Amino acid sequence: MSLRCVSCGCLYGFLTFVLVAQSSSQSSSSSSSLSKPTAKAAPAASSPLDPGTVSNSVYRNPAFGFSCKIPAQWVLRTEEMNARDDVAPAKEDRAAPDRPGEGGCPHAGGCGRVLLAAFSRPPEARAEDINSSILIAAESAAAYPGLKDAAQYFGPVTEVAQAQGFEVVEEPYEFVIGTRKVVRGDFQKDVGSRVMRQSTLVVLARGYAVSFTFIGGTGDEVEELVGGLSFGVAKTAR
Repeated sequence: MSLRCVSCGCLYGFLTFVLVAQSSSQSSSSSSSLSKPTAKAAPAASSPLDPGTVSNSVYRNPAFGFSCKIPAQWVLRTEEMNARDDVAPAKEDRAAPDRPGEGGCPHAGGCGRVLLAAFSRPPEARAEDINSSILIAAESAAAYPGLKDAAQYFGPVTEVAQAQGFEVVEEPYEFVIGTRKVVRGDFQKDVGSRVMRQSTLVVLARGYAVSFTFIGGTGDEVEELVGGLSFGVAKTAR
């Protein structure tokens, strides 16, 4: 499967950008039936995409019915990630997807969008430790013909992670947050004498595949970040 949605350049471009930024400062069996995105424009999702809000170090998205805590002093780069056309891809990243055409996504809010991009320090700041981060993105499920469950979405997610040197630690498995069941996959990557750990959680909701990616330097740190995610009752579509 392509690393990005051909019609709009969605999650995989964002996730690749995050992983490349980290390094520079087997697709799951359930994905086999997931059709490759076509070059045709994807239909808009079933409901408008709510970007959510950040207040008092908490990101909230009533439409999708979740909130996520952001550690104190972290920096937000959500707008920059969504305006990635102004950022040239890293030359050394041969797996980075092409940027979308000048027209961008043909459906306002209907293809893919980063809902939250938060880092423990600015991505451009060099340091020895892992730049822990949170990336929440939503992509129209209609861009992937045959997408029936969240586990299938890990095919392309795993492709991106492996292209950046991560190895699969845990194949997609059911994970419960409160009363909500999600699908989770875990990855790790050796970075010199350190280990970068990544956990991605996925849910299908309101016509979108919503992914939550947490990156940290230890398993405990990642679990703490995951612990800041909670689900409530989604707002009813109008």
